[in-house]
Amino acid sequence: MAPRANWKGFLRLSLVTCPVALYPATSESEKISFNQLNRQTGHRIKYLKVDADTGDEVPNEDIVKGYELEKGQFIEVTREELEDLALESTRTIEIDEFVDKTDIDPRYLIRPYYLRPDGKVGHDAFAVIRETIREMNRVAIGRVVLTNREHIIALEAMDKGLVGTLLRYPYEVRSEQEYFDEIQDVRVTKDMLDLAKHIVNQKAGTFDPEKFEDHYESALVELINQKRAGKVIQPKERPKGENVVDLMEALRQSVGREAAPTKAGKRTKKPRKAATGQKEMLMPIAGKKPAKETAAKKPASRSQRKSA
Repeated sequence: MAPRANWKGFLRLSLVTCPVALYPATSESEKISFNQLNRQTGHRIKYLKVDADTGDEVPNEDIVKGYELEKGQFIEVTREELEDLALESTRTIEIDEFVDKTDIDPRYLIRPYYLRPDGKVGHDAFAVIRETIREMNRVAIGRVVLTNREHIIALEAMDKGLVGTLLRYPYEVRSEQEYFDEIQDVRVTKDMLDLAKHIVNQKAGTFDPEKFEDHYESALVELINQKRAGKVIQPKERPKGENVVDLMEALRQSVGREAAPTKAGKRTKKPRKAATGQKEMLMPIAGKKPAKETAAKKPASRSQRKSA
């Protein structure tokens, strides 16, 4: 069953309109998360919303948004006033233009969503918009309001639905010049470039997310399992970066290392599927055993012993 929609409204291309729902395409719920605890008592930390001057706790109904004009001087804005802005994109994704996907700078990409028809009506109009995007091999650009903010959204056809990726505004993207100006101009020789290209060709592959493994998450699972088992935690040696003195020699050695065949019979371990989740790798809680194991160890009944 699909998760709850983050947004419901209409998708419109000129005079063609259909009701749609927007769903998050990614999730981090399977990642291991931590609570903050009081080291002295082991109790969880609780956060309260308090008045910065009086120190009194403030109930949610008395909390409003405020924009600071000057130090200590705020303009209050209520939820009703924000809703009364009534931008069309609050309820409708209007397709403004179609662009080539290669025109979209990756720095502007935020996060993906799935779009599908909402309810049993409008599937025909949705299919027309989807197939138009697919056949034109373009990305549709529109606007949508999420969490009280208007976002640019780029729509692409995927299978029977659409994928919409939120985009940043220009003022949200920093200029690369403030970071790249101090990089030295270095001349790369043809020999170095040829060796580097050879390494790239040896490492060439196809993009397959199933091959990826979250090593940090796996290390967290191992750490938690060791602590639950009462084992002494031994710190691992941190990886050290090596200063390359002879770049040409390092490239040559890299080519030789990448060309070396793997040991015969050694197979690469395929990581677990993302849908399975890292949390399933944790040790079972003490006192609880899997159903199969419990069934296997269950003593035979009196009738079973007689038949034996």
